[in-house]
Amino acid sequence: MTTLHHDHQITSSLHDFARTHGGPDAHGVPRWDFSTNANACGPAPMALEMVRQVDARRYPDPTFSALRRQLGQLHQVDPARIVIAASASEFIRRMTLAIAMLKPGARVQVPDYAYGEYVAAAHALGLQPWRASGLPGDVPPYLIWHTEPGSPAGDATPAPDFDPTDSVLVVDRAYAPLRLDGEAPELSPHAWQLWSPNKALGLTGVRGAYAVAPERGTVTAELVDWLQQQLDRLAPSWPLGAHGVAMLSAWASDEAQSWVRASLHILRSWRRQQLDLCHRRLGWTCRASVTPFYLARWGRWEDPAQAQEDPAHPVRLLPELRTLGLKLRDCSSMGLPGWVRVSVQAPPSQQALSQLWRQVIGESTFVPTVRQSGFQSLSTY
Repeated sequence: MTTLHHDHQITSSLHDFARTHGGPDAHGVPRWDFSTNANACGPAPMALEMVRQVDARRYPDPTFSALRRQLGQLHQVDPARIVIAASASEFIRRMTLAIAMLKPGARVQVPDYAYGEYVAAAHALGLQPWRASGLPGDVPPYLIWHTEPGSPAGDATPAPDFDPTDSVLVVDRAYAPLRLDGEAPELSPHAWQLWSPNKALGLTGVRGAYAVAPERGTVTAELVDWLQQQLDRLAPSWPLGAHGVAMLSAWASDEAQSWVRASLHILRSWRRQQLDLCHRRLGWTCRASVTPFYLARWGRWEDPAQAQEDPAHPVRLLPELRTLGLKLRDCSSMGLPGWVRVSVQAPPSQQALSQLWRQVIGESTFVPTVRQSGFQSLSTY
């Protein structure tokens, strides 16, 4: 069994503020991009067309009334429960700020391995982020972040138990539309849900997200109402531009929902081919996932110093691959040094991955052998 190691309490350092992301970077757009989780079948044609047809000369409705109705209908909830956001990252900051105003210095629970924005927001606003598996039991966290499916692992994990009168649970569901296996775990009606469908639509260049507030229970109505009011007060005017409105409006349509569901069949086929390539031909260790992305590694490095000594460590190897036009997502910023997140791509990109890997590692008749002490030798395939 693969063991993942981590520290429980997350301390702040200057490194925390060096943001790491997949996708385009200072070198431009990667020709073969395995670093982002955008739907590789995208862009969704109807969503792209709606974005292209936007009248950018005019402001959108600042209340987003029509969009709230569409999203409310999609989720079968009252439109008043829809909170519009500029992006998932913006909502994470805004929710964290609201909690910091309500409970200064409160503990924040984050997934053991996750998008770094949860921790960055907590640190920036004076809160105390803790990994879920190491949170002390003396004082419950006031804000709980959970991702389902998770990233970078693509795992399906039920949300933690919580007392809705004592804690606020936000479930980030960015990858729920891209679930390839199984059913979503049951979700508490007291949980907030955060949706950022640009990934499922293959339109990550268009920013826009929304949250669905929980049901107003007898004992939770006061807190839910306060948070919604505060989130509204903290929002900038027009958090969404016209293009973001068009993207979210397209997402709410039956046509887009059907397209996303149809794309899952293709992604399953591509994932099967790609996992076979990575495991059998490249010699990587790949962790199972329920999504069109997964964790992989080609060595095991217990000592951080090995990153400087071993030319095959991702810290040294990924920049070399990037110069050749191929990008993988280093997971160090997500708490998993030595691992990469690999998104499922079309067969031509998979072929490029295989060829460029061998170009960097050695002759095409060789693949790496994973050793306990790290990537130390090559063996004939």
